[in-house]
Amino acid sequence: MVGPRGDGYQTGTRMSEDEARRYHAPQVEALREAGADMVTAVTMTYPEEAIGIVRAASDAGAPVAVSFTVETDGKLPSGDTLGAAIERVDRETAHGPLYYMINCAHPSHFEVAVSTGEPWTARVGGVRANASTKSHAELDEADTLDAGDPVDLGERYLGLSRYLKQMSVLGGCCGTDHRHIVAICDAVLTRAGG
Repeated sequence: MVGPRGDGYQTGTRMSEDEARRYHAPQVEALREAGADMVTAVTMTYPEEAIGIVRAASDAGAPVAVSFTVETDGKLPSGDTLGAAIERVDRETAHGPLYYMINCAHPSHFEVAVSTGEPWTARVGGVRANASTKSHAELDEADTLDAGDPVDLGERYLGLSRYLKQMSVLGGCCGTDHRHIVAICDAVLTRAGG
């Protein structure tokens, strides 16, 4: 796993694609040399950093997946839409990622975006959602972990599975535990026949 430079909830100073490639190359190379099967860039907040990681992974001969995070409005912290970010990374890396994911956001923050059926949604192969419906800013300010509602989270994953037909990586991010994973499996694998 390769995380963002700096805060995963804020864009901060944006690197160019080349800067991101150079910045992340040592970690990607170390993972590959240690025998990692693939690299996953998680909690990406803007497309340029994701592009740099995809290029660094390509240089190292490592398959790569890219996971973006979104705010409550369904947009990346950079203001880019999820669709525009995925389309840009695909365009500038010749469809380099094996697939895309969404992480560190509650499904209510992005379900409208993925329900459109636009071509980019077919590239989303995984979701690792937060348990909480709170914004990143609210989570940063919280004194306690918000575990949300595990059953509701499972139901939302079931809803997402109707739109994201390629979704095969299901998991949890902030605030999730075994209860959430059980609810997700029960909803998606048991009731949906997945």
